[in-house]
Amino acid sequence: MAAIFMIGDGLLGLVQTGRHTDLWKDRALGAEYAVRPFVGRPGRRRLYALAQIAAGLALAARQKR
Repeated sequence: MAAIFMIGDGLLGLVQTGRHTDLWKDRALGAEYAVRPFVGRPGRRRLYALAQIAAGLALAARQKR
């Protein structure tokens, strides 16, 4: 589940950078603090999205049957 979330969230952050950050800015049960470094910095969010996707793929590759 964690890998799926990381990959999906990363893809949304990569493709819809501004919109995705805006969704988490207000009243997000504490997540607004996590997105604060990305507000107004789409390049930073895209870089984080790529890292998120890579980590999710690595985690998924380690899963055993």
